[in-house]
Amino acid sequence: MFVVENFIVALARIIDIGLSIYLWVIIARALISWVNPDPYNPVVTFLYRVTEPVMAPIRRLIPIRGMGIDISPIIVIMIIYFLQTFLVKTMIQMTGYIR
Repeated sequence: MFVVENFIVALARIIDIGLSIYLWVIIARALISWVNPDPYNPVVTFLYRVTEPVMAPIRRLIPIRGMGIDISPIIVIMIIYFLQTFLVKTMIQMTGYIR
C-alpha cells in the first residue's frame, strides 16, 4: 500500500510545483499588462496563450466594464492559493504522510 501512498504524495507535489509555476506566469502577465508590450514578442505571445484560457472565463463571469481594472489575475491567484492549500494538502494528508 505504501506504493500508492508514495504515488499520491509525489502527484500532490508535482501539482503544487505546477501551480506555483503558473502563479508566476499569471504575475508576469499582470506586470506585462501595465506597459504597452509588443504583441508579436514571443514572450508576450507565450504569456497570453498560456493565461488566456483561464482568465477569459473569469472575465466573462465578472465584467470589467465600469471598473477600468482587470481583476481576473487576482481571482486566478486566489484560486491557485486555494488549490495549493486545500487540494494538495488534502492529498498529502489523505496518505498519512508526515512532512
